Amino acid sequence: MSPRPIIEPAAPRDKTAIQVIERMMKLLDALAAHSDPVSLKELSLATSLHPSTAHRILNDMVVGRFVDRGDQAGTYRLGMRLLELGNLVKARLSVREAALEPMRELHRKTGQTVNLSVRQGDEIVYVERAYSERSGMQVVRAIGGRAPLHLTSSGKLFLAQDDPRLVRTYATRTGLAGHTRNSITELQRLERELSMVRARGFARDNEELELGVRCIAAGVRDDSGRLVAGLSVSAPSERMQDDWIEDLLSTAGRISARLGHGTGETANAAE
Repeated sequence: MSPRPIIEPAAPRDKTAIQVIERMMKLLDALAAHSDPVSLKELSLATSLHPSTAHRILNDMVVGRFVDRGDQAGTYRLGMRLLELGNLVKARLSVREAALEPMRELHRKTGQTVNLSVRQGDEIVYVERAYSERSGMQVVRAIGGRAPLHLTSSGKLFLAQDDPRLVRTYATRTGLAGHTRNSITELQRLERELSMVRARGFARDNEELELGVRCIAAGVRDDSGRLVAGLSVSAPSERMQDDWIEDLLSTAGRISARLGHGTGETANAAE
């Protein structure tokens, strides 16, 4: 009987990947410690990395725009991609902070789950919610959960802001895949729906993402007037009430005002 083969542990690819990430972080921290571009030699000394290793990782980060090359040959500085990502995080954090208290108040008025979501590519991502386990039957979305733009009330708010050409591109790219018999899966229907969203100032999801669930959403804007989030109320279809629309719009206005948006109608709605 031949001896059983010895099974070697899997190649340490994960360990190698973690090691690369750790080295990237060391280099980014070293760059962050300087206001001016830093030479490869200085970075190598600061991180205890061999110059060839540091050079290879820096080149990869340059491609990803996490690092930029300095004006002087062989120098590096933090890249614009970090600023872009940082602004995204800052916007989301500030929106969540501004929204939580008004969201809880809206939940107390409606007795239903109130969601805050942001756009990420072709989807919305739920970033905050207000609900109570003692409020009976509710629709609760998981924080971090995702859904297609065209199937959600908040997603329609973002699509309604897009140029019609971008909406057509979105439709081609996603195929407008549906989840229920009520899902909007045709471009012309979607365009009509988005026109109504722009005219009404809020959006609806009529069991388009999930049968038995309806949602209404209003937009949250920052100090520049940019749509940064959707505020929505989700409820079992038979419990959804149009009487909540005014409160929803007012709450979205309050959150927008907290973010510095407007002094006219939006600010008045926030009072």
